Amino acid sequence: MKNILIILITLGVAFSSCIYKNEEGDPVIGVFKAPVLDDVSGNYVFTEELAANVFKTFKWTEADYGFQSAIAYTVQIDFTGKNFATATDLVTTTELTASISVGALNQKLLAMGAKTNVPSALEVRVVAKVSDYAEVLPSNVPKLSILPYKVVIIYPSLYLPGNYQAASGYGNDWSPNFAQQIYSVKQNNIYEGYVNMVGSDIKFKFTDLPEWSINWGDDGFNGTLEPNGTDIPVPVAGYYRMKADIGKLTYSYLKTDWGVIGDATPGGWDNDTNMTYDMTTKTWKVTLALKAGKIKFRANDAWDLNYGDNDFDGTMEEGGKDIPVDVAGNYTVTLNLEVAGYAYELKKN
Repeated sequence: MKNILIILITLGVAFSSCIYKNEEGDPVIGVFKAPVLDDVSGNYVFTEELAANVFKTFKWTEADYGFQSAIAYTVQIDFTGKNFATATDLVTTTELTASISVGALNQKLLAMGAKTNVPSALEVRVVAKVSDYAEVLPSNVPKLSILPYKVVIIYPSLYLPGNYQAASGYGNDWSPNFAQQIYSVKQNNIYEGYVNMVGSDIKFKFTDLPEWSINWGDDGFNGTLEPNGTDIPVPVAGYYRMKADIGKLTYSYLKTDWGVIGDATPGGWDNDTNMTYDMTTKTWKVTLALKAGKIKFRANDAWDLNYGDNDFDGTMEEGGKDIPVDVAGNYTVTLNLEVAGYAYELKKN
């Protein structure tokens, strides 16, 4: 049986035309009232000290589908201009208010990809949903700007104990608790990182913890990991990028030497200025005259492996954007590849 629902429209209230299906599966046409969200516009700066505080208590008017039913409301946030195509849900409730703490929203924003060095332009709304058969009713869209704070994330890691440790400044040989770590930044069982290996007849293994209960070697020396396998040989001493996929039980390594290149450097975009590894700080460094321009870091005088900075926040991405040097001068350039988020510093002397 077909029903037509007609609702009188009162001037000054927001309505939406919707179609839903009744219990018999027949379409029902109606003009329904969407919720109206209180204005939360503003510019906000988050700090860790505010983490436990309530950011906002969102309030909205009741949606009207023209019949009595429980309505679920979801507060959503997204970057301005996305039209909520990549919206993140903050909270869902059947009430007409909902709160979120600064810390919880900060985590949501970081997961969305918000940066901690520049404010993010954002939009927020509440959407009403009565059933899977009816359209959702979105509210008005207040705009706001939020600068989140950086959170130190403990990434999953693997340890690289071996007979190189003592000579390389990583504690006693074959001691996992002092060994260099590599990290799974995307938390997907794929690990990457750098380690300096000094000595001869170098061997190492991977461990899951800073002890030996779970470890991997390579019985066939073919890039395949085996639990409790044979020590993995490294052909020559050097500074290595290590990769391991624990899901597929594979690994690889690449010997690297690092330099800085770009039109801000003496060699321009044609020739690297070599950097020197500092065993005390476990960083690569070079002091040089830089012009106003741009630089990047690359390995082995080639572009196969290079780092830039997409967000100009001091952390790097493989193949990232050129790093600007705004003011000419004498600089000490530092490259730190032995942390989870590869970092650099340009310090004017």
